[in-house]
Amino acid sequence: MKDTNCAYCMEGALVAKFGIKICELETSKVYLFKEQSHKGRVIVAHKKHVGDMTELTDEERCDYFTDVARVSKALQEVFQPQKINYGAYGDTGHHLHFHLVPKYADEYEWGNVFAMNPERKYCSQEEYDVLVNRIREAILR
Repeated sequence: MKDTNCAYCMEGALVAKFGIKICELETSKVYLFKEQSHKGRVIVAHKKHVGDMTELTDEERCDYFTDVARVSKALQEVFQPQKINYGAYGDTGHHLHFHLVPKYADEYEWGNVFAMNPERKYCSQEEYDVLVNRIREAILR
């Protein structure tokens, strides 16, 4: 079931406010987060409109976390961060999704929780295209 007010369900203009679709995997959709203070930050949203991982069957949950791990591995390969932070919130957007946030020891917010939307770095369309293509290629290998 889709929620017509949900960016992840409806995509289009709703998701375009904050993300660019990279690809779809077995159970998820992967988006580049437009605000790129942490180079390579993405969102992995479940394809089903559920608010919490406990609403999935054991098999669905396992498959979803397989997708999350696959995306994390791709980010590590492409960007070589010192750490990937994982954030699952959904206080206002009740659709299961994880923010995968590459963290770099010599950059912004190292050693702290990442800011949800710091409004520090946006890219040109060409820069977004390069990021999306690099991440997509690594994920789909």
